[in-house]
Amino acid sequence: MELYALLKLIWAALLCVLLIGLGLMVGMDMGVGTLLRFVGRNDGERRTALNIIGPHWDGNQVWFILGGGAIFAAFPTLYATSFSVFYVVMILLLFSMILRPVAFEYRSKANSHLWRASWDWVFLVSGFLPMFIYGAAFGNILHGVGYHFGWTGQYYQDSSFFSYLLNPFAILCGLMSVSLSVYQGGVMLMLRAENPIYDRARRYALRGGLTAAVLFIIGGFFIARMQGFVFTAPVDPAMPASPMHGQHVAMVAGGWLHNYAAHPVLWLLPLLGLASMVGGTLAARMNKVILAWWIGLGSWIGTIGTVAAAMFPFFMPSTTTPDQSLTVWNSSASAYGLTCMLVVALIFVPIILCYTSWCYYVMRGKVHTADIVNDSHSY
Repeated sequence: MELYALLKLIWAALLCVLLIGLGLMVGMDMGVGTLLRFVGRNDGERRTALNIIGPHWDGNQVWFILGGGAIFAAFPTLYATSFSVFYVVMILLLFSMILRPVAFEYRSKANSHLWRASWDWVFLVSGFLPMFIYGAAFGNILHGVGYHFGWTGQYYQDSSFFSYLLNPFAILCGLMSVSLSVYQGGVMLMLRAENPIYDRARRYALRGGLTAAVLFIIGGFFIARMQGFVFTAPVDPAMPASPMHGQHVAMVAGGWLHNYAAHPVLWLLPLLGLASMVGGTLAARMNKVILAWWIGLGSWIGTIGTVAAAMFPFFMPSTTTPDQSLTVWNSSASAYGLTCMLVVALIFVPIILCYTSWCYYVMRGKVHTADIVNDSHSY
């Protein structure tokens, strides 16, 4: 295999790793925000929940930045096209993400029930909406997106906001993402909170894990029956980064299962996802909190890995002109750019993993409501 094609494969794998890290770490914070009004029945309990993720939430956003940065640097054609196709969605996502740090900083600045209750609703929206959009994005690319390129290379959009965001499969995927987020957020609260927050978080973690498992199974039936995208002729993995030529694609019923038929070992990925959702729920039920947290990682690996294995090498297939679908092979940066970014990633991703682990180690232990209520400097 040529070096250029190998670099494309490496960056596709790295992108999957970053998306898994985003789902796990950012999803955990978002899950706590979504659950805030339900696990906390008074101001002290809600402040306790916020201070559990308070030292970590901004550091966890690094995974969000890394994911977007990796697409921008390694797959610029995908970045430009996807951010254009999902422009309205990106605005909603950015709006909710901007509100979140504001809510952290301003919620406890005024000792007013109405003031704090209003910010609690902001936490719910800014926790639910990003994770719903995250899952719905996967649903949309599996379903296919209406776009094409003109002879000049200019991008044209052929689908509306409502058709690509609010189709049933995208909604299912969005709700599944929220369910996994609720599970991970509930487990995090169990890990560091005491009763009564612990018991309430445990109930929601169990519901989130089971709901995600049910939606995962239903999603599998959707994928088995929907139109998938397959190559009808061999392609050159080292092809130039242009969607205008060099590939022939057809839409085929059940096409997303072709990779699984060709490589049965790939079925281990959906099995891992489903087993982790069920196993994590059982671990949380038995109060094995640390185990439940780590099993949550398996849920994200299995879920995103299932999608990646089904779609490979497609990134964003086009329902308007399938031959112009964006793939790992035709939407990447240059070999020089991929090499430079790989060196940077090999240096800084381990650093991020190390300081994140260190932060969680230093801030381990239970957060007590009495300490938070008497501390005017806490959230």
